[in-house]
Amino acid sequence: MTTAYIYWISTALLSLLYFASAGLYIAKGDFVRKAQADLGYSAPFLVPLMIVVKVLGPLAILGHFNVALSDLAYAGMLYHLILSGMAHLGARKPKDALPAALGLIFLVVSFATQNAAREVQSPYAPATTVFSASLN
Repeated sequence: MTTAYIYWISTALLSLLYFASAGLYIAKGDFVRKAQADLGYSAPFLVPLMIVVKVLGPLAILGHFNVALSDLAYAGMLYHLILSGMAHLGARKPKDALPAALGLIFLVVSFATQNAAREVQSPYAPATTVFSASLN
């Protein structure tokens, strides 16, 4: 039961991080485009795409209506968070990489504990018994 709570808390925090980021991209579009351009990205094309991805990714995980799609969302978020953190570190802005680092922690915990909380199991997540035994 504890593992299920850990799953829902980590998934909620991950989703909140992504939804807040999408909200920032919408509310402060000019600021975000400038920040993306400062990191060397083509902001006019990237920002609208990232808004869609930052909304659909957490929805696929929270909805869990298709296990393969949910696992694909986890994989996409993993790559996004790693690349985001590396971009900020490469631009010598380590403080700006903190949300990506926190997101990685939430993502790993959420993915590793999902089978304890979900009826339809992911074939790629660790076995529930392995994780439950380590928590007790």
